[in-house]
Amino acid sequence: MYTVFHPELAALTARLAGDFTGFLAGDWDAGRLRAHQLAAFRETVRYTRERSPFYRRHLSEVDPDAIVALDGASISHIPFTTKDDLRREQFGMLSKKVSDGWIFYETTGTTGAATPCPRDNVDTLHNNAVLTAYYETVFRQFGDDQVIGVSGPTELHATGDTFGDVCRNLGLAVAKMWPHSPVIGFPRALEVMRMLPITGLFCTPGMALSLAKAALRDGLDPARDFELRTLMMTGELVSPSLLRVIGDLWGAKAYNCLYASQEASILAASGADGALYQAPLVNFYEVIDPETLEPARPDAEGVRQGELVVTNLYQGVKPLVRYRTGDLVRERPPGRDATVPAPRVEVLGRVRDQLEINGHVISGYDLEDLLLRDVGGFVDYQITIDREAGRDVLHLLFQPRTLTAGDPGLAAAARACRERLGATLTVSFGEPGAVTATGAMVSWKAARVVDRRVLVTAESVAAREIASRRTQ
Repeated sequence: MYTVFHPELAALTARLAGDFTGFLAGDWDAGRLRAHQLAAFRETVRYTRERSPFYRRHLSEVDPDAIVALDGASISHIPFTTKDDLRREQFGMLSKKVSDGWIFYETTGTTGAATPCPRDNVDTLHNNAVLTAYYETVFRQFGDDQVIGVSGPTELHATGDTFGDVCRNLGLAVAKMWPHSPVIGFPRALEVMRMLPITGLFCTPGMALSLAKAALRDGLDPARDFELRTLMMTGELVSPSLLRVIGDLWGAKAYNCLYASQEASILAASGADGALYQAPLVNFYEVIDPETLEPARPDAEGVRQGELVVTNLYQGVKPLVRYRTGDLVRERPPGRDATVPAPRVEVLGRVRDQLEINGHVISGYDLEDLLLRDVGGFVDYQITIDREAGRDVLHLLFQPRTLTAGDPGLAAAARACRERLGATLTVSFGEPGAVTATGAMVSWKAARVVDRRVLVTAESVAAREIASRRTQ
């Protein structure tokens, strides 16, 4: 209700609500969207040049009035912003003082300096408008008696605030419960899930599996003894194959519901059909070749793959201009029957987390999807890569529930691995340990892959340190 006390914010809220209602209804044609993005892009450049110490230097030779289009040729002279810039400049990135915002967040800083990510009401209203509009298409499928759990950190992190506010916009009751907190813990989290009962849950894929493992240790069946209807997962890479496994485990519909970062805020969100959709009313997107930095070329179907670059089209505390996310994405044109009339995006993992196996380069997303496509009945997994007799070989460790060595899905996985990567695949059963739940804090690769071909990395050390603290 804070907008009641700030008429300008109330007006902005009404405008955003109307814009997104019209956008999802198909009222925004290509010309209107291009005009909106161009005007907002130019305003972000102007705004940051005037207000941000970093961008005052970084964009000193960029004239916002001279930007006449947003194609690659028209904006190629505008320098990229990188993660190194954010780490080095810290508060010098900001276009407003921290005291001008309403809340302060920061990145985790597990493998580098934490960077400040304060937000004001302009930031929050734009980003939460996206989620409110997109998630309404998801939650309206599951009835009027929903109670949504938010299982994520809240200290200096946006998870609880964002999902809590969006659910409130949608008229959904919320319970915030972070099982790693000493105040909650896994036993109490499971008790709350059954008591209310929780019908939907925002969490990471690792948390969905950790909660299921905790329930099974207590003699509970996640699908039978809980009333989850939907799982809204975010925070780390998740392939369609793992989504299926987690959904089956809980007897619920599992969504990869959000692609976002503390630095750049909301980049894509899910619709009812399960696809992740860009938010072109609040961001301008580019896909570039991470080596040449040239725009990625679409294939015959219009699909582009490369590193995502984003410019925020709203002017809050820390708008970013041509920010290189470091994330590898596959961008698909809008579908005819899509829930949201925007490009779809598959987040393939960090650019630096791509793996080369027997000369074949593959993303984490595609590797996980390949290996788990025909397999189910497990509650955790880990990949080991080794080299034997001059060839790369893979090993899958499963923590089984119903999966057995004779499952035909394992033979199918071995065949797919051999055909796609020229690698043999072996399988064993056991417990990978707590490290697999650290993907959101560090990276999917550090959590899920033991690569014995390389020296120990800083990220793998960080993942194991976090896992050790959580088990103490």
